[in-house]
Amino acid sequence: MVKYKRVLIKISGEALAAENGFGIGAQSVDGVVDQIKKIRDMGVEVGIVVGGGNFWRGRQGTEMDRTTADHMGMLATVINALALQDALEQKGVQTRVQTALTISRVAEPYILRKAIRHFEKGRVVIFACGTGNPYFSTDTGAALRAAEIHADALLMAKNIDGIYDSDPKKNPAAIKFDHLTYMDYIKKGLTALDTTAVSLCMDNKITIIAFGLSEENSIIRVVSGEKIGTVIE
Repeated sequence: MVKYKRVLIKISGEALAAENGFGIGAQSVDGVVDQIKKIRDMGVEVGIVVGGGNFWRGRQGTEMDRTTADHMGMLATVINALALQDALEQKGVQTRVQTALTISRVAEPYILRKAIRHFEKGRVVIFACGTGNPYFSTDTGAALRAAEIHADALLMAKNIDGIYDSDPKKNPAAIKFDHLTYMDYIKKGLTALDTTAVSLCMDNKITIIAFGLSEENSIIRVVSGEKIGTVIE
């Protein structure tokens, strides 16, 4: 029994990284792909937005032009999207990659109606290149795609088990939130998710669930309605 029929999963690039935090780790990818296959087999329609932080993150301390750096980040997401596609198809899951930047030799351009048709045919759709515009995070890209495909929920698979009032890696006394309203999140000035993404979900009444990807079967548990992580609605 699943709670959500169609979901958009945001997966950070770091979640796919090798043990040194860079590149693509086969074990990391397999753990994600196994869960995606299981929820697809449960009848869930799955869209994915993937980040690129395991290859490129911002300007990386340089004086590089922001637009150039952001376009480099978009291209990094394509590498991760193709890696996920290959891993899913090796497990028998039909998958399509759609990109917000036109790279027609390796992926489809993002076309909403084609994406919806892929869902109807039981395919997983991976959306790469964020929104296709600089100055917007992949969190915002995920919220935008979730709104466009009319997802029942936006699943933010993070490297920590929810949203805290401060960084739990720096503050052992940080308090975890089980539930927040959109305005609670914005008024508290929390930074775990991009505020633009939260605002977009608020405008379109999309439930956000932020949870730890490393927790056992966390994606499966979320789509099944189990209360884990932090719910923003």
